[in-house]
Amino acid sequence: MREVDGMVEDGWEQVADTFRANFRDGKDLGAACCVYVDGRVVVDLWGGLADRQRNLPWERNTVALVASTTKGATAMCAHLLVQRGQLDLDVPVARYWPEFGAAGKDKLPVRYLLSHQAGLPYVDTPVTFEEACAWDPLVRALEVQQPLWTPGAEHLYHAMTYGFLVGEVVKRITGKSLGTFFAEEIARPLGLSAWIGLPEEHEPRVAKLEAAPFPYNSMEDMVADFGKLMGLDPAVAGAVVKDVYGPGSVFMKAGAVGGVTEENMHLRAYRAAEFPAANMFANAHAIARMYAATVSEVDGFRLLQPDTVAEMTKVQTDRSRMHGVPPALLPATQNLFNMSLGFWRSTPPIHPLLGPASFGHPGSGGSLGAADPESRVGFGYVPNLWPAALIDPRAIELTAAVRKCLGKV
Repeated sequence: MREVDGMVEDGWEQVADTFRANFRDGKDLGAACCVYVDGRVVVDLWGGLADRQRNLPWERNTVALVASTTKGATAMCAHLLVQRGQLDLDVPVARYWPEFGAAGKDKLPVRYLLSHQAGLPYVDTPVTFEEACAWDPLVRALEVQQPLWTPGAEHLYHAMTYGFLVGEVVKRITGKSLGTFFAEEIARPLGLSAWIGLPEEHEPRVAKLEAAPFPYNSMEDMVADFGKLMGLDPAVAGAVVKDVYGPGSVFMKAGAVGGVTEENMHLRAYRAAEFPAANMFANAHAIARMYAATVSEVDGFRLLQPDTVAEMTKVQTDRSRMHGVPPALLPATQNLFNMSLGFWRSTPPIHPLLGPASFGHPGSGGSLGAADPESRVGFGYVPNLWPAALIDPRAIELTAAVRKCLGKV
């Protein structure tokens, strides 16, 4: 294994040790990890292989698909408009996007799009991969669709539609696609290596994704591990996995929107298109720097002000039920989805992130972006070895090391 490169300030060695251990223990193939504190870098590490087949090392400028970690960047675009007075979260979406008001959605407020409470986790009109890449056909399908539940009464992760819903609102207000707005208003001012809609000239920088071996002997073992991590009784864990995440569930349909598969995620067409819920390409330094700019100044630039951060991180899903969970299991599962306005909140014991006040967003494959207003920390982790586990321990262990370095045991 190629040596880990980068820098670590004194007092942050535990993060570096944890990062190296992931390679030593076979948990990582190639990866990067970065930590900002008070607007400056204290950890910036990368190592391993960006492409095993070609024996290409992971370099400082390597970027990778970060899947749903994209959602945090998309949420920041929306909250930047809120901060500027251009977007009101409590008015109907139809105020900005009139066609959305069809099929009983005329009063659905913008905040339900950001908190996954809109009842539109998938599209019930067939939309091909090519149509999703083109944007408008999928948006037209969402316009005419009736919500699956009474908006605000339930919640469920809008795995792919989240990006089209929030992205179209941003487009209607600014006249720019979400990817363009992100590039001009966030990535460019901060100098980020991060794109939602990857320019072709950056293709040589992209790490090749690789699926990790299934880490369990059986599905029963996976469910048991899931229950242990979530603090659930084994019977409850089994029911949640079956009813919420099982084959044919709404959750599974939500992840299949737009015909995106493991195969076409490698295509230039997917990388070039804008899927603002799932296809940002970035490195860990960019993600940490972006989140740092929400809780501190970074080289004189602050993205979001404290009042904006305080409002956008208020939990929204504590008063609605998770769609698909049997009523008898609601008390035990009420806080499994601790979602604010576009960001997961710290949820011990599942994922404490950087502390009780912290917020962020993980992505399939293990990536994570997060920030903590109290300690003014921005964190980013990006790997290319994608595990099959329901909960990935790598970012959990890295953020635990950050908390220890901060004295937050």
